[in-house]
Formats: sequence, structure tokens, C-alpha cells
Amino acid sequence: MKTSKIKLILNSILLGVLMNNYGIYAQKNKTHKVQKPNVIYIMADDLGPGMLSYYGQKYFTTPNIDKLANQGTVFSNSYSSTFCAPSRATLLSGYNDCRKNKYVLTSGRGYLASATDPSKDQEIQDKINAAIGKEPDIMYLPQVFKEAGYITGQVGKLDYGFVTTAKQMNNHGWDYHYGYYDHTQCHGFYPMFLHENGMRFSIPGNTHPDAAKTGEWGSDEHQEKARWDMNGKAVYSQDLFLTKMIQFIRENKDQPFFLYHPTQLPHGPVAIPAIHPELVFNDSLTQIEKAYASMVKRLDDDLGVLLNELEELGIAENTMIVFSSDNGHELYYSFKDRVSKPYMNMITNTPYNNVTDKFYSEIGGDVFDGNQGQAGLKRSNWNGGVRVPLFVYWPKKVKSQTTDKLVANYDFMSTMAEMLGVKIHENKDGVSYYNTLVGGKLRNTQYHSSIAFASFMGPALITNDGWKLRYFTPKNIFQLYYLPEDYKEEVDLSTKYPEKVEALKKELIEKCDGDLINGLTSYDRNFIYVK
Repeated sequence: MKTSKIKLILNSILLGVLMNNYGIYAQKNKTHKVQKPNVIYIMADDLGPGMLSYYGQKYFTTPNIDKLANQGTVFSNSYSSTFCAPSRATLLSGYNDCRKNKYVLTSGRGYLASATDPSKDQEIQDKINAAIGKEPDIMYLPQVFKEAGYITGQVGKLDYGFVTTAKQMNNHGWDYHYGYYDHTQCHGFYPMFLHENGMRFSIPGNTHPDAAKTGEWGSDEHQEKARWDMNGKAVYSQDLFLTKMIQFIRENKDQPFFLYHPTQLPHGPVAIPAIHPELVFNDSLTQIEKAYASMVKRLDDDLGVLLNELEELGIAENTMIVFSSDNGHELYYSFKDRVSKPYMNMITNTPYNNVTDKFYSEIGGDVFDGNQGQAGLKRSNWNGGVRVPLFVYWPKKVKSQTTDKLVANYDFMSTMAEMLGVKIHENKDGVSYYNTLVGGKLRNTQYHSSIAFASFMGPALITNDGWKLRYFTPKNIFQLYYLPEDYKEEVDLSTKYPEKVEALKKELIEKCDGDLINGLTSYDRNFIYVK
């Protein structure tokens, strides 16, 4: 056979091999593009794990949220912040809330004048922009998705802080945003106005400048006068949010999207248009407890609507849903001989000193056991204030499992960056848990040696092997707990293991940028006031 003919045959074989390999590569690349999921992140407001029937809630059920847990990955060792504004800031920034100068928090009430005088809206936004100033030059969560070609949308409460503007929302990377720009307004559920991409829109039939915020006293008389008097309360905010979310999903069903829903539910004061049918005839609960539980039911029902919509559009299997809460449990009602606010030990009728005694459901009057038997509530650095549910659901992709991997809410950005192949050019505090979700041999297997969080009592540190160091600023003391054997944080081991305290103290100070005061949440110190 002539040499030229042999070369021709060899070249044909080589070309065939190359084309076959390219075809395999192209198919893999194509598959990756097809499987790039839509992502919906639902952040409940002040929802402790005990409020879900998945974790044993006995007075009502949460079947749709439970579905995410039963068919997805459950993180049983998940932590957030102890307060709403820093929690949303850590999610969006990827940094823990003990750090200094990583985000700007603003005070609320900035838009109160806009409720009755729409002409002042732009003036208010200009003042807020001036107060915010130049934010840190960092990558925000929506920008990760945008780099991967996603459309980003935010519906509900403002993305972080207590007041915001269209300029700030756009700078964070939101293509679309709808909802409250003022957190103080979020304490009412019947707003006179909301913002959509910076434009103020009035809501006919809602006539209360404070969005119809009610008090927290739960007597029958107060129920009738405040909570069930529907004068000037025509449109419930969650109705508007659900409509806008469905609209966003329908408009972007043919391209990858990220939808973030920081809801008001079940933050108080308690407000719901009607008691949920599942609770109407439950004689074990007072009327205000039924109303509060109905807010959780409404959140669960809305998730069911979203799940059905994804099925109808044919995109359910290509949509990841993440469900969590901004912080631990809180109670937004007081009732004679049932629950007291300020919180009291209902047995001894004494306040908690948060050193030798603290809130537990059985002595604090929480019939729901919303903190799932843990110590403390929102704002505290007990686990009841910061340990939150975290479920990740993606049909046929995310493993159905429960993991005790230590995670924080600021890990989500790093997780999405790894999933989407986006490079973050900063040393964020978060680490990716994507490997945990999908299994297999992937690029990185990362773990926290420890995480830190701030609170109104001071910062705390949790290690991946279960140690917890708690700093109580008012008394300048450290307390040490071993959570695997002390779920309720009842046995302080600080005097028994002083070397452990010193080692963890050093670690906590480092995570607080060298000063423990950075882990003390304070309205005077952490917030910029808009005047």
C-alpha cells in the first residue's frame, strides 16, 4: 500500500477519534447547559424549626415545606444570624455578621412620609442614597448568578438593611425587584404602597400609613378592635408577592433565573386575613395562636402554589428550591397567663438573666415549641436564636438525605458559585456545600472548622465537632457548651475546660476582625440613621 494512502487512512481514523471525542465533550457541555437550574430561595421570617410538621409541630401541618425536606437535602446543623437585617446581609455578601465594614445597615422608617405624600418618594430615596454612601466593593449574591447568565429577581422585603433604594438594589445585581423598601413598613401586612424597580405604586383600599401594624397583646378585645377590623385593609401583602413571583417565573421560564423571596411570614405583629381552615376548630389554641399558626400555613400554601406552577410550566425538574429562615424563633403575641412580653418565666414570674437561666418553651409559654426545645429566641446567642431549618430540593439531582455538616447562611453564595463555575475574587467567609448536595467526586470538598455569629448579647462560635463558645457582653463572661451531649445548653463547661475556652476565644476574636465588640449587635453602633 502506498505511503500516501496509508496516511489518508490514518488521518481519517484520527479525525474520526477527534470528532467522536469532541462529540462526547460537546454532549457533556450541552448537558451541563441544559441542567443549569433555576434557583428559588425562600427565606422565612423568624421561623424556628419547631414550627414545621417535619420537625414535629403537632398543632398544624406544613406538607409543602415538608416535601422539600423529605425529597431533598436537610441540613440539621444550619446556622444563620440572630436578627433579620444582618442575616439578609450575610446571605447577600458571603461574610459573617461579626466582620467590620463588609456591608452597610440603615435604620428604618425612611419612607413613612411617602405613605401619605407620594411626591416625596424620590426625595426620600436621594436621602437614603446619601446615607448609604459607597458600599464596600464586594461581589453580591445576585452578581454570581448574573455572571452565569441568569435573570435575577427579588420579591418581598428589601434585600438587606432597614431601608433601601432602587440604586442600591440595582448595584447588588437585581434585574427585577418588587416589595417593601422600608423594613418598618414590613411590620404591617396591608401597605399603602410598594416599590417595583424603583417606582412607587399605591395599593387601593389600603389606608394605614404604618401598613396596619397591630400591637402584640392577644386578648379577645384587642383581637376584635385591631386584628379583625378590616377597615382600610383591602390587600394582603403576601397576595401581591405571590402574584409577582408567578409573573416573574412565567416571564423567565425559557431562561435560567434566580428568584429570592424574603417573606414577612410569620413575622409579627400577627396579621392574617382569616384563620386557616385547618386551625379553625382547634380548641387547644387561643385565637391569636390560631392566627399566628395561620401565617405559617399561608407560607406553606404559597409554596404549594409555586410548586404547582413549576409543574405546569414543565420546569419543575430543572428548578432548585432552597428554604430557610433569617434567624431563630420569636413570639409575636402576649396573652394573660400564657405568654408574657417582655419574656418572663411563666412559672416563677421572673425575667431571665441569660446566664444561669434562659427561655425554654415549657417555661416561657410557647405552646408551639417553635425553637424545637432549644434555649433562647431571636436576638440571643443561644441556639434557639440562630439555628434554622435549611432544605435544598432539586428533583433527581439533589440527594434525599439528612446531613449534620456545619453550614451557615453565608455559605450559599460559595455553593452557587461552585455549581455555576463562577469565580469569586474575594476571600469570603462562606464555603461551598455543593458536593454534599449532589455527591460524587467533584472539585472541592470543603468544611468549616468553625463559624461565628453576632447577637444583641454578643458573639458566639460553633465548631464542626460540636463545641460552642458563647460570649455574654453585659457580664463580660464566656460560657462553653458541648452541643452533641447538651442540646439545650444547660451545662456550662467553661471552668472544667479553661484551655478550650482560651483556644476558642482566640478563634472567635479572629472571626470578629480582632475585636469582640464587632459581634455585639447594637442599634446605636451598627445602623446608619436616615434623617
